[in-house]
Amino acid sequence: MAEYFVGHKEYFPGIGKIHYEGPTSDNPLAFKYYNPDRRVGDKTMREHLRFAVAYWHSFGADGTDPFGDATHIHPWTADATTAMEAHEHKLDAAFEFFTKLGADFYCFHDRDMAPEGDNPGQSEKNLVHMVSLAKERQKATGVRLLWATANLFSHPRYMNGAATNPEFGVVAQAAGQVKAAIDAAIELGGQGYVFWGGREGYMTLLNTDLKREKDHLARFLAMARDYGRTHGFKGVFYIEPKPMEPTKHQYDFDVETVAGFLRAYGLEKDFRVNIEANHAELAGHDFQHELETAAALGVFGSVDANRGDPRNGWDTDQFPINAYDTTLAMLAILRAGGFTTGGLNFDAKIRRNSVDPADLFEAHIGGMDAFAAGLLAAQRIIEDGKLGAFVKQRYDSFDRGDGKRFEEGRMNFEALAALASAPGAEATDKVGRTSGKQERLENLLMRYVLGVE
Repeated sequence: MAEYFVGHKEYFPGIGKIHYEGPTSDNPLAFKYYNPDRRVGDKTMREHLRFAVAYWHSFGADGTDPFGDATHIHPWTADATTAMEAHEHKLDAAFEFFTKLGADFYCFHDRDMAPEGDNPGQSEKNLVHMVSLAKERQKATGVRLLWATANLFSHPRYMNGAATNPEFGVVAQAAGQVKAAIDAAIELGGQGYVFWGGREGYMTLLNTDLKREKDHLARFLAMARDYGRTHGFKGVFYIEPKPMEPTKHQYDFDVETVAGFLRAYGLEKDFRVNIEANHAELAGHDFQHELETAAALGVFGSVDANRGDPRNGWDTDQFPINAYDTTLAMLAILRAGGFTTGGLNFDAKIRRNSVDPADLFEAHIGGMDAFAAGLLAAQRIIEDGKLGAFVKQRYDSFDRGDGKRFEEGRMNFEALAALASAPGAEATDKVGRTSGKQERLENLLMRYVLGVE
């Protein structure tokens, strides 16, 4: 990967290329577990994990919260005289960061990349200009676009939704924005395009025609898909589940809800899910649950890697550091066949009081190490085979005899019911009295997690 920042203004002076130094290193600006070229199974860590940096949090978030003003003073905006110039400087800072960190991918919203203009035409022109610059920087560095998306939630016009807005004019505005963002993804060779319905939902059913809004959302998605395909987009379309916040109830509540929605509207062949750990928590699920559900339903695609705070009922978007959680996540991802066009995008932000330039690097280093450690542990679980063998044995009654006939659909309900009282059937108080060995399996899992090299 070329050092793009050479020859340009350096926005992170004093910080060089981040290297792997191993778990005994005390260097906070070095990887302890993420060794990109180390082979794990049949791929390198780089190929397994496909790390991406979220443009919005890393280069747009300024530490503002509902109770306080900005604390992060970005050097790439300090010397800009126009909004466009600030975005150009931000692009240089971003690619310097990608290059020094060693991230292969990045993700962006249209409004992260380019400022909104006075009208839709000017907004699109701004985006086209910034995309042309991003394309040059991609070519210079080898960094690629994992996925793009359109911000259909920040502007006041979207306060009642975008594709689900009760005013048709807003739906048309949203379509214009999505069209331009898909064009940007095509131009930059994006491997995916994400729909996040931050305001596709309702605050109260008293003023909402729920069925009509969901019908409109499905039609909007189908039209966007058709536009992308006819204009050369060969990537994957994703929907990112989230149950609420900013709306009370969002139509993409969780993976199961999204999968049902896709099947109900005949979209299941064209869309996958981009799963965020913090969103899973808000929906009352474990991250692993959402990943396993997506794999079981055939909609697994990509991941927004972060974590929430279990004591806060909102989207804290912290960097992942828990190797127990990342092990379970990587186990689910490996079992699903691994990433193809998706990857691990750090949809996470440094804390309000983390104001040193190095903090952004250290946050990403910690997240990358956490998933690298999880990958190593998950691979050992698979290679060792004990956990898989236990699960297989637990269901072995469906691999033979009547259980197999039931599973294959070669038994009617009457025959199934008759087995309960057939000669030789177990006494009622003995049926199902087989231990699930949860404690043993949790202890086994901890051995894999603590055994990370």
